[in-house]
Amino acid sequence: MSKPLKVLPSTDPVAALLALGEALENRVAVHLCDREHDNLPSELADDVALLVESSGSTGMPKMFELSAEALLASAKATEEALGGPGQWLLCLPITYIAGIQVLVRSLLADTQPVLTNTAMPFTAEGFARAASLMTGTRRYTSLVPAQLGRLASAVGVDDFVLEQLRNFDAILVGGQAPNPNMVAVLRNQGVNVVVTYGSTETSGGCVYDGVALKGVGIGLLDDGRIAISGPTLANGIEGDWFSNDLGAFDDEGRLVVLGRVDRVIISGGLKLSLDWVEQWVSAHHQVKDVVVMPLENPHFGQSFLAYVVYRSDDATPVNPDDAIRQFGPAASTAVWASLQAIPMLPNGKPDLESLRKNFMEFQEQVRQGNVEEN
Repeated sequence: MSKPLKVLPSTDPVAALLALGEALENRVAVHLCDREHDNLPSELADDVALLVESSGSTGMPKMFELSAEALLASAKATEEALGGPGQWLLCLPITYIAGIQVLVRSLLADTQPVLTNTAMPFTAEGFARAASLMTGTRRYTSLVPAQLGRLASAVGVDDFVLEQLRNFDAILVGGQAPNPNMVAVLRNQGVNVVVTYGSTETSGGCVYDGVALKGVGIGLLDDGRIAISGPTLANGIEGDWFSNDLGAFDDEGRLVVLGRVDRVIISGGLKLSLDWVEQWVSAHHQVKDVVVMPLENPHFGQSFLAYVVYRSDDATPVNPDDAIRQFGPAASTAVWASLQAIPMLPNGKPDLESLRKNFMEFQEQVRQGNVEEN
């Protein structure tokens, strides 16, 4: 059995909402895209409701098939975890699972979502204005850390932004680990930030503040990788989904995500998680944003390259000596670079491939003597 694939532009969230309604009733399959695809099939298997790409933040995006059952299982579990159905504010592109799930949850709750123009740059003012249009008795939204960071920066100078943030029953943040200090500050100001963990393969976030959603199983493999099972998994995944993230359980049994396996480097015989380095740098009071990438070193094996965005041009930079004391050999050969802004993918994640390419081009220019290395 098969059914037609309906391909829609991501610029029309209203049409996407209607099409997803059909998909959840198993009448069509849907693919939401921001570019043309030459090799999409005209029909898909009967158990496919959604054809969706992964973010591609660390390489080429992959296409995944999700069933109506998986999407609804995720949406229903989210409702239960958050305390009931509510109205959603869409701030994320609907080409990716996080944005799509905002629409799916709205359909399940039978509420009209408030739709922002996700093709435009995200601003705290625009977010607050859109949030003020919400009428639901329970209100939710889903963001990535970069968006939450812009809101956190505005809170201190704009009471209207803080008022609107406090009106949400829950603000989900995922896609990557947010700055824990930023989350703590917002929570202390009465903003209910819920840190989520999940991926396209799990129909979006499936662990909220370290606790698995109802029906979702989480465990750890012998090598420390996180394993997830349950009804939210994408088609074709038998049993457990093995993530590329390392994890641990704290004393309360909550999952703590330690960082990606492919972001653990070995320097001077010691292992170091670059995600831990990012969190340490993010805690610096003058740091607005940071991305840390692996860097080959002829003496120690591996080191890292830290792209840092400071809050002002005259900000006190991160002290490399402090980093050396914290992280050892890797930090002693690290490269620190200041940027005005981190390049982002459409889904709000850092464009690591762009940063890697730019650094390689810079190194080549240094080798050719066209620029001086600082």
